[in-house]
Amino acid sequence: MKIICIGRNYSEHIKELNNETPDEPVIFIKPDSALLRNNAPFFIPDFSNDIHHEVELVIKINKLGKHIPVEFAKDYYTEIGLGIDFTARDVQSKLKEKGLPWEKAKGFDHSAVISKFIPIQNYNLSDLNFSLTKNDTLVQEGNTKQMIHNIDEIIAHVSQYFTLKIGDYIFTGTPAGVGNVNTNDHLVGKIEDEVMFDFRVK
Repeated sequence: MKIICIGRNYSEHIKELNNETPDEPVIFIKPDSALLRNNAPFFIPDFSNDIHHEVELVIKINKLGKHIPVEFAKDYYTEIGLGIDFTARDVQSKLKEKGLPWEKAKGFDHSAVISKFIPIQNYNLSDLNFSLTKNDTLVQEGNTKQMIHNIDEIIAHVSQYFTLKIGDYIFTGTPAGVGNVNTNDHLVGKIEDEVMFDFRVK
């Protein structure tokens, strides 16, 4: 199982971090040790003073595939979930300044929150709302209409480089509103009106 993440897939998020809009999906990978499931608490690591939340829709792959045409990408998933790509922003900034890879800032233990998964047939994936609240305050909200590369385009692109296997997760990018988390913060993520995860920061 692997965790594939897409960066810079929402225009407003690109603007808030002063990044350039990519011509194709930006891909990075987290190890399986990054997973955090079942509403377990997230513990802020000692090596960072600026951990940011990035809420994202997550696709779970249910079929082996390689070089998938975009028109067939829909055959490779039946469920959708919600996740948080926790990012050590201070670590990432230092690494980027030196032109170094920034896996340490993205792939550290428990940096990939995964919610429960729900069947896609009840939802319109081309017009789907999702959100994150921190301490009862809305901090991020997005809609799949805002994606630069939609879900099927992401699957098709990723599969040109990596064989997709059953149980792989794809984080599809975060909307604007990313920000830091602190001890005792309460994070709740929703798809439409359904609570997908509900946990605390320690």
